Amino acid sequence: MHFSIKSGSPEKQRTACLVAGITESRRLTPAAASIDNASKKFLSNLLRRGDITGKLGQALLLHNVPGITADRVLLIGCGRDRDLNEQQYRTILGNMLNELGRTNAQDAVSYLSELNIRGRDYQWKIRQAVEKTEHLLYEFSEFKSRKKSEPKALRKLTFMVPSRRELPESEAALKTGKAIANGVKLTRDLANRPANVCTPTHLAEQAQELEKKFPAIKTRVLDAAAMKKLGMNSLLSVAQGSHQPAKLITLEYKQGRKNAKPIVLVGKGVTFDTGGISIKPAAAMDEMKFDMCGAASVVGTMAAVAELNLPVHLVGVIPATENMPGGSATKPGDIFTSMSGQTIEVLNTDAEGRLILCDAITYSERFNPDVVIDIATLTGACVIALGKYATGLLSNHNPLAKDLLSAGEDSGDRAWQLPLWDEYHTQIESPFADMANVGGREAGTITAACFLSKFAKKLHWAHLDIAGTAWTTGKDKSATGRPVPLLAQYILDRCKTAG
Repeated sequence: MHFSIKSGSPEKQRTACLVAGITESRRLTPAAASIDNASKKFLSNLLRRGDITGKLGQALLLHNVPGITADRVLLIGCGRDRDLNEQQYRTILGNMLNELGRTNAQDAVSYLSELNIRGRDYQWKIRQAVEKTEHLLYEFSEFKSRKKSEPKALRKLTFMVPSRRELPESEAALKTGKAIANGVKLTRDLANRPANVCTPTHLAEQAQELEKKFPAIKTRVLDAAAMKKLGMNSLLSVAQGSHQPAKLITLEYKQGRKNAKPIVLVGKGVTFDTGGISIKPAAAMDEMKFDMCGAASVVGTMAAVAELNLPVHLVGVIPATENMPGGSATKPGDIFTSMSGQTIEVLNTDAEGRLILCDAITYSERFNPDVVIDIATLTGACVIALGKYATGLLSNHNPLAKDLLSAGEDSGDRAWQLPLWDEYHTQIESPFADMANVGGREAGTITAACFLSKFAKKLHWAHLDIAGTAWTTGKDKSATGRPVPLLAQYILDRCKTAG
């Protein structure tokens, strides 16, 4: 999709489709009012007849509107003015794209960015429009033998601003939105690939491809022998049952101030999770290819940051492995010594994500990080607690947690904080080792984070549980690309603060 920014009056726009809003009850937005004046009350007459009232979800496509240069005018119902908020704006954008998809218009000019969203400027609205558009138009057809014969009609979308004064900042917002959308697409592509293709080795190769595309990114890949030498026995315990070799992938992007401490992102990269000896039920097990969405989101975020050439020191650490029930697989009750020296009794081999993340978090200490954020499809309990709308957030550092929550609100990729109280730690006590890798059915998301927190005591650390938000299930199952928008916004905010 080609995006552009312009300023100018609606009636003069030469386009296949001109988009304007109507709010309840039958109120014209400024662009719609301009069209109405140029067409000698053509829209007012339609509203008077009740063809459209402005309710959210309504749309009306008009042809040959008098006094208008555009071939078509698409009116989009925007609901009540007082109800207009960030989420409703995104819904309106989605409705617009669905309606445009029903036309044969190859280009469109949208005035929906003029909608008044409290506390949000044109730049925010344009960036959201770019990200929403790319997200809704995404298709994954890499493994289809027959591609769709009819290409999507819409190829160009122009967003309008009131005057030329808004053009520079709006162009920058468009560029930011496009970069984040590209990062989301990369994340989705990686996660949607089947596990026989997207192996730990494939993830490592994709990281190396990113280095070729963006010279500012430097990639390093450690094999099992190197990890064994580092004492990463917890990570390697998960890989024991698989024929696919485990990898520890590091991506480093170093721009900005010379001695700035890095932000470290640690992404869970279990490229397929059978549950190991504690094997999962067969139903929907195919979706366990998505258990590397945390890793994919790290790659996607690195790509977005590099495309924007942000002045930041950013490191991505990806522990990548399969979790298989082979003859040499870890057994419930086995004990391993982690890289940190702490011992772990593995009571459930399906709680493997924390076993690879704990060594990766310890490994991240060597970068002398400012903050460490791990991202993982970690617990089914998080899906039960928060559903598909909010990512679970737990942290040992309140300022970091607040910054992530704020970034989630701004980006629309929201998170919700859960407690990390000392009382929960009692659930993962073990009579035989320093800790167990599970803490029972109750508070599963929290006890998983409690486990990880034992390896982050020296760090300002946050944990994002994306088990409910990383992919959608069912007939149209697909990776969502979350939490790339949240992470990108957090990094953008940090760059602004750093000056």
